[in-house]
Amino acid sequence: MSVARQTRYKSVSDLEQAGLLPGACSHDYADLGARYAIGVNSQVVGTIADPVCPLQDPVGRQYLPSPEELQRAPEELRDPTGDEAHSPVTGIVHRYPDRVLLKISNICAVYCRYCFRREMVGPGQETLTDADLEKALAYIEATPAIWEVILTGGDPLVLSARRLESILDRLNRIAHVQVVRIHSRVPVADPQRITKTLCSVLKTSAKPLYVVIHINHPQEITESVVEALRELRASGCSLLSQSVLLKGVNDDARVLDSLFRALIGLHVKPYYLHHPDLAPGTGHFRVDIETGRAIMRALQGRLSGICLPRYVLDIPGGFGKVPIEHCYAAVQEDGDYLVEDIDGRVHAYPPRVRAGDG
Repeated sequence: MSVARQTRYKSVSDLEQAGLLPGACSHDYADLGARYAIGVNSQVVGTIADPVCPLQDPVGRQYLPSPEELQRAPEELRDPTGDEAHSPVTGIVHRYPDRVLLKISNICAVYCRYCFRREMVGPGQETLTDADLEKALAYIEATPAIWEVILTGGDPLVLSARRLESILDRLNRIAHVQVVRIHSRVPVADPQRITKTLCSVLKTSAKPLYVVIHINHPQEITESVVEALRELRASGCSLLSQSVLLKGVNDDARVLDSLFRALIGLHVKPYYLHHPDLAPGTGHFRVDIETGRAIMRALQGRLSGICLPRYVLDIPGGFGKVPIEHCYAAVQEDGDYLVEDIDGRVHAYPPRVRAGDG
């Protein structure tokens, strides 16, 4: 894919001038623009279907700043997933025994308004220096239990191809690292960055390379996104997706049904549906867990199993992700189970044997 010139909007003023914040009061946005990074581009703008009320559009709502972000609830946390408590060296998060996050970039191509690291990423944030990167890689080398390295940030795919190649080459030379994963919004929000040069670098990975694409709504799938996914597959990457369950964006079983079917059609396996984290100023995006469970129940059995992601909660404080889907089986006092089917009917397991059966 060739690199097309993108128009980028990096401030409230840029967005106002482009007509993307109709009726906005600059005073309302002054604190917001100073506190959280703003980043929107022409790729994102091109997928907003409601130009009259872009803040109510399922794509516009994800990227365009809103004064609602200044409302912080008591339970919201600067570091809702507890990265810092599990960071033995700068750039590493080691929460699970067999895998680590390697945060190689603190900037993104665009900035999502619900981001759980929104106070840690963006222009002006501390970057991972060469010395910090060396210490992070040395930690991975010195820890044989690490089976998988997950490149994250920020967004790893905003790095130059040469920088990414250097990191992948180093990981390729660590024998106990068996899998490399890249989490990125770029293939959806800035697909022009998925160039032939970048894909040639990805193709050099001696380890299985998984790219986990962040996408929340079928409206985000454009021809340029399809082409980017095709290029990533051709480079030997396995493709997964992760989505966040967001009020006013995708908190509807029909929307997620459409999204997950479309992704499977593009050879992308839906991997996680995240319950939204307790990031500051994101309360207007959050649904309750029961709503999420109801949506997953509506999809269960009506959507092919290959289309279904796990619905997960990242427990605040750094205690890890757990599945929080509806439980279909309940153990009884006699040790048997009552199992609910997809239509809500309850069955004994093992089946109750009646006189004369058998």
